[in-house]
Amino acid sequence: MHDAFRDEVRNFLEQSLTPEILEGGRRMTSVFAEKSVSVAWQSVLHAKGWVAPSWPVEYGGTGWNEAERYVFASECAKAGAPSLAPMGLKMVGPAIMHYGTDVQKTFFLPRILSAEHYWCQGYSEPGSGSDLASLQLRATSDGDDYVLNGSKIWTTHAHVADWMFCLVRTRTEGKPQAGITFLLLDMKTPGITVKPIITLAGDHELNQVFFDDVRVPKANRLGQEDDGWTVAKYLLTFERGSGGAAAGLKANLDRLRNAARDLAEDTAFQAKTAELAIRIEAIEMTERRLVAAFSTGQSVGPISSLLKIQSTETMQQLDELAIEAAGLYGLVRQPEVQTAGSNAQTIGPPEHMLAMPRYLNNRAGSIYGGSNEVQRNIIAQMMLGL
Repeated sequence: MHDAFRDEVRNFLEQSLTPEILEGGRRMTSVFAEKSVSVAWQSVLHAKGWVAPSWPVEYGGTGWNEAERYVFASECAKAGAPSLAPMGLKMVGPAIMHYGTDVQKTFFLPRILSAEHYWCQGYSEPGSGSDLASLQLRATSDGDDYVLNGSKIWTTHAHVADWMFCLVRTRTEGKPQAGITFLLLDMKTPGITVKPIITLAGDHELNQVFFDDVRVPKANRLGQEDDGWTVAKYLLTFERGSGGAAAGLKANLDRLRNAARDLAEDTAFQAKTAELAIRIEAIEMTERRLVAAFSTGQSVGPISSLLKIQSTETMQQLDELAIEAAGLYGLVRQPEVQTAGSNAQTIGPPEHMLAMPRYLNNRAGSIYGGSNEVQRNIIAQMMLGL
């Protein structure tokens, strides 16, 4: 039914994915590509008009239906395209469409599409990770501004971001959720300090951000004061999307099999890869069920929680097998070879150089977007009635 569209997408990807962009995709060690790689690919998609498939047409979307968006995501994953930074396109963009003023929409949405604005997410704080409602970054009203004091932590790409969408506390009495406000703030504002958090894999992806009397105009508030929790919950529904996960997992499985050619006669190892291949096929069938449900306006209920668990845990199992295939080479620490464009000589076979960084970074997969333990509770309540 969608063969012509699939062919169109494949032809575009073959012509548009330059060797430099593909290399950036190959060297990804987490769900986030380097900013330079992500922005380069986003610029190509923006010129084509395909940068925001899920956005409404009036804001720059493609007008594709659910099945076409799934085909596009799957083909991008198969082709090895790097992921686009989700904080602008998939998270704050839809929130601005829903809650923003006309002035906010006019200013922010075109700049999100073009990648002129690169975003980070200011949610977690020291001591307020999973319990997000306990956040303490204080925003005090002062005329037309809020004055911010406090910090955010685990802030992905804050060191290269132009803007942050941020949850702050504007009221301390009553329910914790009722005193939170959602702000959009310029990262060049005086008083903001970004300090790196280097991961076990040697990547600088995460940061802690400190706010010292940072003034943010109230015109940059999204939604009503003290009602940021509502905006945050709306945004979270976009963060948890998983379209096209199976295609990415299949690509990772192919990469694993190529790296593990020396284990072609190892029946135990081959049995493990075969088991994962079956699981990935099951994930793909689940994705297609979701696409069919969305296409007819049905509620998918807890199926998305089931898909999130299976996708992230299968990804982690693939990483474990990649470490097994790498053997002692998996222990070599060479962060310099992880950067796109690096010409550093690898120690050992190049196909094993990123096995350990991917393993370490992807441990977070079962935590972000709602931990898998939380997803299992949702399934227990909504599917099993426990």
